[in-house]
Amino acid sequence: MKITRIETLVRGPLAIVRVGTDDGVVGIGQTAPYEAATSAHVLHTMVAPLFIGRDPWDVEALVDECLRVHYKFPSSFLHRALAGVDTALWDVLGIVTGQPVAKLLGGHARASVPMYASSMLRSVTPEQEAERLAGFVAEQGFRAVKIRVGEAMGRDADAAPGRTERIVPHVRAVLGDGVDLSADANGGFSVGRAIRVGRLLEEHGYFHFEEPCPFPELEQTAQVAAALDIPVSGGEQDISLTQFHRMITGRAVDIVQPDIGYIGGVSRARKVAVLAEAAGIPCTPHCANDSLLQVFSLHLAAAMPACTQYQEWSIETTPWTRGVYEPMLRVVDGHVDAPTAPGWGVALDPAFVRDAELTTSAA
Repeated sequence: MKITRIETLVRGPLAIVRVGTDDGVVGIGQTAPYEAATSAHVLHTMVAPLFIGRDPWDVEALVDECLRVHYKFPSSFLHRALAGVDTALWDVLGIVTGQPVAKLLGGHARASVPMYASSMLRSVTPEQEAERLAGFVAEQGFRAVKIRVGEAMGRDADAAPGRTERIVPHVRAVLGDGVDLSADANGGFSVGRAIRVGRLLEEHGYFHFEEPCPFPELEQTAQVAAALDIPVSGGEQDISLTQFHRMITGRAVDIVQPDIGYIGGVSRARKVAVLAEAAGIPCTPHCANDSLLQVFSLHLAAAMPACTQYQEWSIETTPWTRGVYEPMLRVVDGHVDAPTAPGWGVALDPAFVRDAELTTSAA
């Protein structure tokens, strides 16, 4: 079996990837969302030539080779593009074997995956946020939720004056003690401010504190983690396995969060999960929207022993992910069942294929 063509289907901020083989099997994948046309261009110029004519079963070796060949260009866009091909190849292997990708990654470590309702907004008031999160808890059975505090990479700014100090206790008061709460700062705080906010979270019984300091400043995050009892998480922006090794072995974080789309695909994300397992810390893959990355993350979380905690489930409506694939995943009683259909277990919507801009690399 050889790879004969690699296609990108670009519509808005989304680039879907199709990989075809000489025996007629077609697998689907996806690059990380946003700047999709740039990711697709990088895919066809830098990634696809290294995969065409090769054996899909060598997916992890090919991913490593691609990054070695392009060692002078360790960019986010290279990894985003690589993720599209990697994830499509895992679908090919699942289809060929008649097994879900989760089984190929090691088997079902759990029958269902618990999810937390993840807010992506800072534009809502504490009162509005608590009300809508309470709705998701009541309607879909979520037992955990996450709010946003501070301002993304905000240098101690807040989305609105005093919002952080108001939203932390208010959401706890509305949702009560039966729901696990988390907070995400998206790298918005200095060490001192992050520690003060962390203590506020501890006071109100929050579950974990995500990315308190700017992600490149690993030493700052480590200082915060050392000062607090609440688990500190991070890793969503990182693309280097070496950086993840430093992060985990240096105990800069208590929970590690690789993003399949950012890090270069499932092959590399699962290596982070194995590092986490060896270090005895949880792995919670970052997944900020309901694109195909939500499907990939479900398979990874179902298979990897380190993915023991609630996994991320965005509650935001993203119109550009509507009508892309089917069947869409559903949360029932706060969980999503482990996948059982071959490959990713989903198919592209014909309307998306018809409307997207197609580019092909072929043998």
